[in-house]
Amino acid sequence: MKIVIITGSNRKSATSTRLAVNMGQLISKKGHQVQLFDLFETPLPFYSPEGIGFDHATVQSLQQAMLQADGVVLATPEYHGSLSGVLKNALDFLGQEHFRGKAVLSMSSSGGAVGTSSLLQLQSIVRNLHGINSPDWVSIGGAQRNELADGFADYEGSGQGINDRIHRAALSFLELAAQVRGN
Repeated sequence: MKIVIITGSNRKSATSTRLAVNMGQLISKKGHQVQLFDLFETPLPFYSPEGIGFDHATVQSLQQAMLQADGVVLATPEYHGSLSGVLKNALDFLGQEHFRGKAVLSMSSSGGAVGTSSLLQLQSIVRNLHGINSPDWVSIGGAQRNELADGFADYEGSGQGINDRIHRAALSFLELAAQVRGN
């Protein structure tokens, strides 16, 4: 399957981007093709309902990848109890034709304990775009962000709880994507 991962941070070393890269590696190891759109590395113009920016090469590349995707992963930092403006801007360039009938996994990284507000909002956006939310999500916060950044090695239990949760969410998402696709 083809999986598109969109990272919604405007920060070079964002833990939400590291989480997305980690998820992409897991999905790739399962034999699936992963395309990562890092919105820090490839920024998009500001969305305008008048169609301004739709001819931008990065917008067209994202739209084309999304049309071909069998599943989607959205990763965001949680800012002020919400998803990032960078990710929302990217989602505004996409429509139902990009999400309809596709499995979507939502993930967040929060400076606080967990980032569930952003995940609830992402799931609402996915429903409005006719995507199918994965029953699992991934939210890391507080010290868990450090565990992810350091590769789980320097922490008691080696971060196994977080690692297990990420693996479970990946497997659940891939199972849903295969079912929806008819495999």
